[in-house]
Amino acid sequence: MSAIDGFNPNGVGVKGTLFGLPFNTDNAKVVVIPVPWDVTVSYGSGTAHAPMAILAASSQIDYEIPDIPDAWKLGVAMAEIPDVWYSLAKTLRPKAEQYITWLENGSTSDLESDMKNILDEINRECDQLMTYVEQESNYWHKQGKMTVLLGGDHSTPLGHIQACAAREGSIGVLQIDAHADLRNAYEGFKYSHASIMRNVIQNEAITHLVQVGIRDYCKEEADVVTASNGRVVSFYDQHLKAAHYQGINWEKQCNEIVAALPQKVYISFDIDGLDPKLCPNTGTPVPGGFELDQVNFLFMKIKESGRKIVGADLTEVSPGTNEWDANVGARALYNLVNLFH
Repeated sequence: MSAIDGFNPNGVGVKGTLFGLPFNTDNAKVVVIPVPWDVTVSYGSGTAHAPMAILAASSQIDYEIPDIPDAWKLGVAMAEIPDVWYSLAKTLRPKAEQYITWLENGSTSDLESDMKNILDEINRECDQLMTYVEQESNYWHKQGKMTVLLGGDHSTPLGHIQACAAREGSIGVLQIDAHADLRNAYEGFKYSHASIMRNVIQNEAITHLVQVGIRDYCKEEADVVTASNGRVVSFYDQHLKAAHYQGINWEKQCNEIVAALPQKVYISFDIDGLDPKLCPNTGTPVPGGFELDQVNFLFMKIKESGRKIVGADLTEVSPGTNEWDANVGARALYNLVNLFH
């Protein structure tokens, strides 16, 4: 008996499975890997709660997508949310906040030894997390599954990107983000959320990094882009908006973005790439950004170009005190997953 036999896609969304769909990790084509982690965030925390909140909100989604008949039949399921990492994040986050406060207060010498111990502990545990994520990705790939990572903060996909690159030989990364994330070990955290793409491009198998929507970055990061000789291409939000005001439509801009990508593409979608009205509780909201429909249009243009999407992640969703962020996050995740049709 098929998993979809007897399932009514028009019925009430039943909680318990991702999007209320009748799939598990055995019979799904796409497995979502949840990583509840927000230890190194430099401003607002809360993204560690995203996998649970998005899972709960996802059952409210209706399944129809224009141009993808019976989209829900693809088959998607979320792997078990790892309590061990969630618990460790809750333990380490207060220590990280203590360390960050010390930095912001001038790094006084009387606490230097204690703060170094905290930093070393966090870097050590983050290193273990990256190994775990890569191992999880490889496990599901060996089961014949496509994978989407669900953070957590934007540090979490590194192992997943590495696994996809190792499997495919070479790939390009499309980054939707308000931030460049090209700082070198920001605040001393080797795996800072603000350093994810700096860490990504250390891997020579990542032949292209195409950043879209960047509107909050420092000189160090701009210099990395300039020194990359075209390996890193940044479509800054200010330039995209200026072109729009001058009459260049979004489709033409998307065609330019797609042209900068290689044949195999990994999508890294930081929710703060959107207008913050859609994600007000994300860790570091920045004015500007996209509507969700604009991002989905770009993704479909990548598909229409014949490029292969080899993996994806969604990060930096923070539920806050209401369900709005999780609701938007669930819809963003549903559209990401359905790119694997």
